[in-house]
Amino acid sequence: MRRALVTGASRGIGRAVALELASRGIEVLVNYRERADAAAAVCQDIIDGGGRAIPLGFDVADPQAVAAALAPWVEGPEGIDILVSNAGITADGLFVGMDPEAWHRVLATSLDGFFHVARPLARAMARRRWGRIVVVSSVSGIRGNPGQVNYSAAKAGLIGATKALARELATRNVIVNCVAPGLIDTDMSQDAPEGLLAGVPMRRIGRPDEVARVVAFLCGDDVTYLTGQVIAVDGGLT
Repeated sequence: MRRALVTGASRGIGRAVALELASRGIEVLVNYRERADAAAAVCQDIIDGGGRAIPLGFDVADPQAVAAALAPWVEGPEGIDILVSNAGITADGLFVGMDPEAWHRVLATSLDGFFHVARPLARAMARRRWGRIVVVSSVSGIRGNPGQVNYSAAKAGLIGATKALARELATRNVIVNCVAPGLIDTDMSQDAPEGLLAGVPMRRIGRPDEVARVVAFLCGDDVTYLTGQVIAVDGGLT
């Protein structure tokens, strides 16, 4: 049985990804930062459906916490085969008036968090010569979004990291791809600018499960010659 770590999996897209992977026979480590009750509920839903799941609490922005939480999985006999790097936050505001703390906090979670988690797991995957890493970026990282310069910068950085890491790990059978969701029905989308939906050709908001199915496909054995790519799940927005 493959094992996957999904960061930021207590709600939204991360929750949907955890449920989708579990439905495909993958054991899921459900990462959360503060919402232990929500993560436990995700795990219970997976178990009730006949799957296997374990809650794993740590803040991806804290390198010591990440190292401590992942050590048993990286150093032990049972490793992590799949990483879905999904954790991210927003702290929106116009750039000229943005608080430096808002800038650093968003980048620390999305971009530094990816580094803290992916680096030890990528090393272990390369040793085993099998692995799948899927990075959840955003259309904001492709086209930018007013009021989200910090978020757009972080998500664009993840796209660059995906492309470079895919080239580094290609000969080790570790496949790295990126999914860039558009306007998706999650807590985060509640603060989306008015009128954004009008720019979506499909004229509707996306669902977390629609993103999750694309992520799950990229995590599977059928993906053998697709790496370093960015797939926008956005109803045609980009």
